[in-house]
Amino acid sequence: MLLTPELRAALRAQYRSDVGGKRPLVKLFNPLSAATWLASELAEDGNALFGLADLGFGCPELGWFSLSEIEALRLPFGLRIERDLHFSTNVSLSDWAGWARKAGSILWAEALLRRASDTACDLTDRFPPPE
Repeated sequence: MLLTPELRAALRAQYRSDVGGKRPLVKLFNPLSAATWLASELAEDGNALFGLADLGFGCPELGWFSLSEIEALRLPFGLRIERDLHFSTNVSLSDWAGWARKAGSILWAEALLRRASDTACDLTDRFPPPE
């Protein structure tokens, strides 16, 4: 199960919220490739997720994607798409999108954000802010 009932409830609450700066609550990934999804909202249908999708081609995009399609993916060696159980962030989805586009992937953006928090530095000291 990719989404627990608690995650579903939190994603739906953000979907209903008018508050800006929503943050991703879930990170899904392909353990055999760079494909990664960050989801911040779950529509009332229980299937449509809104977030940042990166299929590993260097162009992460904001948009809607299907939970059922992601769950249905079958990978070699009996693997499936997984949820990062340790993912949490205080960075908004729009900031993630900016950094991922600048870095070329969610994974590289994650590395930059982690390095910045580990060294307690501001990324804008070394990189211009995302557009």
